[in-house]
Amino acid sequence: MYRRIFEKVIDKWINTREILIIYGARQVGKTTFLHQFLDKRKGSIILNCELPNVFDTLQNQNLEGIKFLFGQNKIIALDEAQNIPLIGKTLKLIYDELPEYKLIVTGSSSFELSSHITEALTGRNIKFRVFPLTLREINEKTEGLQLAQKLNDILIFGSYPGLIDLAVDLKSRKLNELTSDYLFKDVLIHERIKNPAVLRKLLKALAFQIGSQVSINELSNLLGVSRQSVEKYIELLEKSFIVFRLASFSSNLRNEIKKSTKIYFYDNGIRNAILNNLNPVQNRTDIGFLWENFCVSERVKQSISLGFNNEFYFWRTYDGAEIDLLEIKNDKIETYKFKWKSKKKVKLPESFAKKYKPNSFKVISSGNFYELMNR
Repeated sequence: MYRRIFEKVIDKWINTREILIIYGARQVGKTTFLHQFLDKRKGSIILNCELPNVFDTLQNQNLEGIKFLFGQNKIIALDEAQNIPLIGKTLKLIYDELPEYKLIVTGSSSFELSSHITEALTGRNIKFRVFPLTLREINEKTEGLQLAQKLNDILIFGSYPGLIDLAVDLKSRKLNELTSDYLFKDVLIHERIKNPAVLRKLLKALAFQIGSQVSINELSNLLGVSRQSVEKYIELLEKSFIVFRLASFSSNLRNEIKKSTKIYFYDNGIRNAILNNLNPVQNRTDIGFLWENFCVSERVKQSISLGFNNEFYFWRTYDGAEIDLLEIKNDKIETYKFKWKSKKKVKLPESFAKKYKPNSFKVISSGNFYELMNR
């Protein structure tokens, strides 16, 4: 099993009153984390909200029944809590009336879970997000040369905990099943999408466009639906932990591109499975895009997992000067260029350096990928 880097962040909140809410896609390791985190703590229990007796007790909101369900335990983890109708009201009831219990709640869909929790638990909760494994987490188990040897597989199959250590043929099958079950069952059916074919086409379009600026108008024309529908579907994909947006960075330089967006996938494997392309690195024509998606998502996932509030952007001018990633932390700008194979020296654009005076500029290639793990 892999230790998760957000454990120390969550640990700081275990003795507070706030309800801890852990969001994440199916099979990113939420339940495994709960077992790792709570196994060493006496008086804790994990309750699967898909089980009938747990479901019925929490849905009925009967305090005596809830106390009986919890038993002598004081730390209560409710796994897959989005299955309970009006779960926010139930959690508020427990928080207000049974303060002796510490609640940890997990959910696969922030769309479903947050819609029931946000209003009911205002000021009563702390939220965390769980992603497929980061390099830092993989590195704790697989160091040095072994990690470098895993890199090509991670670019193709991603880093979901349940498949990262499988043989290649098993990875392909597991990834396709995961993508089918999560994307085309949980998201499409669970969220009651009226036109699933449109969402499938949108996913493919976004998968082809990683690293490129996304035009909502072009997507609207391609899919034959309104701009509002495209925006709604992209929001759904974000809240289902499939993709995330990266906005353009600008101030007042005349040549900067303003109000533009790129969209990346949290996991390379999901992106490749959507396109039905799991060919090895040496046979890819899109390796540059895969590398950029991997590097950007890696920095974003690591920052969120460590509890940082870093801001992320890309930067580009109309004449083609570009920075793949800006990471702003403590008012300092760190800049990155991502090149799978860096054969020649890449310089920071002079106009950007003069205007913004960044703290650093790094070119990340397959030869120094370990620098992605730097804090």
